[in-house]
Amino acid sequence: MKANPFLIVFITATDAEEATLISKVLLNQRKAACVSIIPRANSQYWWQGKVEESTESLLIVKTRQSLLASLIEVVHEVHSYENPEVLAMPVVGGSPEYLDWLDKELSAQTDIPE
Repeated sequence: MKANPFLIVFITATDAEEATLISKVLLNQRKAACVSIIPRANSQYWWQGKVEESTESLLIVKTRQSLLASLIEVVHEVHSYENPEVLAMPVVGGSPEYLDWLDKELSAQTDIPE
């Protein structure tokens, strides 16, 4: 299977409202072709020396490897967290039609007003 340039990026946000804001910015700037939002994820994590627990929203972002640095920059600009979670994983395969659609959408230069 040949490698492809696409990534799945996971981003957590404080709530669905912040997740929607981040999604809209990424889509409007064509940093993502699609963003799925899971509104209530129970997160448990180490933060500043102790285990914390919170309910967050999870964004699943479909993008291209070449857009990752600018995507991270945008997330840092609009996110409320001091250290937002942004984790990227390579796409090792998928339906050819969906991958073609990703390629087409991430290549488009149309900006949508925010």
